[in-house]
Amino acid sequence: EHTINNLDNVVENTTSAESRIRDTDMAEEMVNYSKNNILAQAGQSMLAQANQSNQGVLSLLQ
Repeated sequence: EHTINNLDNVVENTTSAESRIRDTDMAEEMVNYSKNNILAQAGQSMLAQANQSNQGVLSLLQ
């Protein structure tokens, strides 16, 4: 009886630990996704601003 209870506790604790690890992995992946999304948007914004600057210079030269 005591051994069965101990094994039940081990299974429950292992399942709980696995769940916490998976939750942590998911949170980490969401942070990485958000970071990469922000970096991509910043890169697109810089390219757009660079293109506008080039257009301004060309219009001044005409």
